[in-house]
Amino acid sequence: MTGSHIYIDKQSPSAYRALGGVATAVADVAHDADLPRILVELINLRVSQINGCAFCLELHSRRAIAAGETVQRIATLPAWRDTELFDATERAALRLAEICTDLPSHDLQEVDYERARETLTDDQISAVIWVAITINAFNRVSILSRHPVRQ
Repeated sequence: MTGSHIYIDKQSPSAYRALGGVATAVADVAHDADLPRILVELINLRVSQINGCAFCLELHSRRAIAAGETVQRIATLPAWRDTELFDATERAALRLAEICTDLPSHDLQEVDYERARETLTDDQISAVIWVAITINAFNRVSILSRHPVRQ
């Protein structure tokens, strides 16, 4: 526990293990949909940036680098629309991950979803959405538990 916050992953370990099981299944879905590991980590990072989850940002930055991602692309990820560093598939996935996190108006969701369909397969769309949903859940666990980022 930190301050008055309970580490809900420790307080309710069976629920956290179930969430871990979801994460494992989602990793398999992403693999089967041919989403590169780097792209999965970019999704995890972008969603964690939007949510402001320091713990997940640190964790997934390390994982992205281990998977071969560059510091330059990680540093520019918040402004991915304004660079040429991300390819069409990555841009489509990031757009879809953002609408899963922000839940914008119905009209904007439809526009971005249709743009994603121009590039991603149905399996990839499903995988991206599941990756975004899962990291959103982990962000909330870490934010509400106030998981610390350690040196």
